[in-house]
Amino acid sequence: MISEQLRRARAYEARMGALISPAERPLFHLTPTTGWLNDPNGFSGYRGEYHLFYQYHPYSTSWGPMHWGHCKSRDLLRWERLPAALAPDQPYDRDGCFSGSAAETPDGRHLLMYTGRRLEEGREVQAQCLAVGNGENYEKLSANPVITGEQLPPGGSAQDFRDPKLWRDGSRWYAVAGNRAGDGSGEVLLYSSEDLERWRLEGALDRSANQWGKMWECPDFFSLDGQSILLVSPQELEAPGPEFHNGQEVLCILGGLDSGGRFIRQSISPVDQGLDFYAPQTALLPDGRRVMIGWMQAAGEPSCYVPKGQKWFGQLTLPRELSVRDGRLIQSPVRELEAWRKERVSYENVPLSGSLTLPGVSGRTLDMKIALRCRGDGTFTLKFAQDGHRFTALCFQSGPNLLTLDRTYSGFPCNLVHRRTVPVRDRAGELELRLILDRFSVEVFVNGGEQVLSATLYTPQEADGISFHAQGRAEMDLERYRLAEPACQDRG
Repeated sequence: MISEQLRRARAYEARMGALISPAERPLFHLTPTTGWLNDPNGFSGYRGEYHLFYQYHPYSTSWGPMHWGHCKSRDLLRWERLPAALAPDQPYDRDGCFSGSAAETPDGRHLLMYTGRRLEEGREVQAQCLAVGNGENYEKLSANPVITGEQLPPGGSAQDFRDPKLWRDGSRWYAVAGNRAGDGSGEVLLYSSEDLERWRLEGALDRSANQWGKMWECPDFFSLDGQSILLVSPQELEAPGPEFHNGQEVLCILGGLDSGGRFIRQSISPVDQGLDFYAPQTALLPDGRRVMIGWMQAAGEPSCYVPKGQKWFGQLTLPRELSVRDGRLIQSPVRELEAWRKERVSYENVPLSGSLTLPGVSGRTLDMKIALRCRGDGTFTLKFAQDGHRFTALCFQSGPNLLTLDRTYSGFPCNLVHRRTVPVRDRAGELELRLILDRFSVEVFVNGGEQVLSATLYTPQEADGISFHAQGRAEMDLERYRLAEPACQDRG
């Protein structure tokens, strides 16, 4: 039975979404049908298709009572918009259906697990809830909420208890959820169930202990290439080194399980070192790939991000294939993107000294690889999304092996942090870059995906120039493809 709140949201998004032309959106980065988008939710396979949900406030381009937007795809790039899946319409979620996950049940239903939010006398209460459906319509369980503050460890906070990630192993269901522990910092709790209605706390999988930020949001736990991996999005992180952000970061915690099933931490590294990345979620595809999608946005006052007249806010990253190599999380754009390449342009052994432009190398929707070889210490700068006075830059200093992403002069609509410098691995002056530009964003994959830097761009689309600048001597190889238009498909 569809509630009046959900019926109203579906009617509104259908009406307002039809007013947004494809030219106003990215080509293949998912945006909301209308209004506001933040965390990806429920990334999963169901009945031979990929389903992806997202935190959604259809009624404005600002955060509001959270719904779940919904889309599906067969290739991870062309997304068909479906009607909104969840609305805040029950006593336990009346103030928002917060982030969560999805899985297919053994009997063929699509199961959503999410955080219900309600305010009681000014106090926020969060609990974990379930809904089941057929890939379009979902019914919330009468047993909701299925995990409440009564199932928290001593000192745990029911005000900060959210974002369950669900999976099935054998005959049992498991879920991890983020919580603020008794010491005021983040932890990830593990729960199990045999029937989805009665859940047992198994313990804390890992804790911040006030060393890695406060509340840990959007946990994801999975195995990959012989390692156990925990992804968390801490709040209020005080960066322990130049490779991390202050305030907002996503951590990849690599480890393993001991004989008692306890997670043993081995290393911590940032997932994305750019300006805009948060709250990622992964899915295991039928072909065995582990693929991740994140929210391409940073913390800040939302209203200052939205250009005047824009009818949507927020976009998701490209789906990224994950692997582990030499103790590092490796990320690559999903291989399906290669089917959308057109008009190859390539150059080899191009000498760089001073400034240079290359015929055929321009655009705002492209897939471009650069292999750079610096001869001694020097500085190499790539400018893109460029016109007479606006540009975004990547700058590599070969001596100290530092890479800077800088959109200070991009025409961004508000005064926030627009520059990020990170160390890269010393490769004797060599650097490999792969840039994916898609109208309103750039994703930079460094040295085969050892590092990634993502940023949103609001430079006008006619700023499509690309230029190269070198202080010192360098050579480069370049391969550029224009990308075709796998635009979102609206139901109609």
